[in-house]
Amino acid sequence: MSLLLAIESSCDEMAMAILKDDREFLSSVVASQIDIHALYGGVVPEIASRKHVECVSIVLKETLAKANVKMEDIDAVCVTKGPGLVGSLHVGLQVAKTLALMYHKPLIGVHHIAGHIYANLYEDDIIYPALCLVVSGGHSELVLMERPFSFKVIGETLDDAVGEAYDKVGRVLNLPYPGGPVIDKMAFAGHPTYHLPKPLDDDSYNFSFSGLKSAVINLAHNCKQRNEEINKEDLAASFQKVVVDCLVEKTVKAVKNFGVHQVMVAGGVSANKGLREKMNEAIGQLHDVKLTMPPMKCCTDNAMMIALAGKVMYDHHKFCDLSLGIKPSLDLELESIEVNE
Repeated sequence: MSLLLAIESSCDEMAMAILKDDREFLSSVVASQIDIHALYGGVVPEIASRKHVECVSIVLKETLAKANVKMEDIDAVCVTKGPGLVGSLHVGLQVAKTLALMYHKPLIGVHHIAGHIYANLYEDDIIYPALCLVVSGGHSELVLMERPFSFKVIGETLDDAVGEAYDKVGRVLNLPYPGGPVIDKMAFAGHPTYHLPKPLDDDSYNFSFSGLKSAVINLAHNCKQRNEEINKEDLAASFQKVVVDCLVEKTVKAVKNFGVHQVMVAGGVSANKGLREKMNEAIGQLHDVKLTMPPMKCCTDNAMMIALAGKVMYDHHKFCDLSLGIKPSLDLELESIEVNE
């Protein structure tokens, strides 16, 4: 039996979880700051790190209490080392290193995106080779995995990440922060009647959402100049249709070209209902390809995903020493480890 304590603090959530063996969670605690940052229309890094300092000891105490375990019972401490906000990452890492030092526990530094990908382990095993579409506020990537903890980025965003584009369009429509969930809900109440350009419609697996975002801004500006009222639900539906079609089409093309057995979706935007429905429909038409999406509680930043990725590293003795530092910008491909099947 193994017990892993995981800590995630890369942005505006301070989260901790305790994982028993492969996928039994004894506790999971998330201290969210979304209401605070909503006042500013986005995450303020300095505020995020200060709030982490204020709540980290409370979150740790609650995580251990809910699991009914002591630090002495923990077999290893997993922590997000990057990418993310510098100050926020520092808080989580310093706590993890302190606990590892005090209680003589192994330390495991986990890549944030690897955590999102391995959130798909929450309910089922991964069949390799696999393909993961990572979509969040800061990332839009297609990652090929030929074996466990092997990452090859075959496509990525050239500008705005998809979640970032959602939030910027949300501001154009005067929606509350974060705009993504609101736009997703509005899209199902509207119809895609507005013409918007299809972004980066080429043979690559890369994404680009800056032009689409600009098209929405220009459309809204032109309507205002002509004193025309925008149908927000229809514009939300139009925007979401273009985004989802782009994400799904490039994913399906990669599935066919690389012959993968499983498709995964990861990151905060994996909670998007429109994306889930379209991906289910598209992958369902392919032969012998399994689709996995994490449960809603594992889509946004949380410590369960760090624990699940950390467990793979723990099983293969991928530990760090106390010289481990935070890495705000971190190449996912460099995190690949050799696994002897």
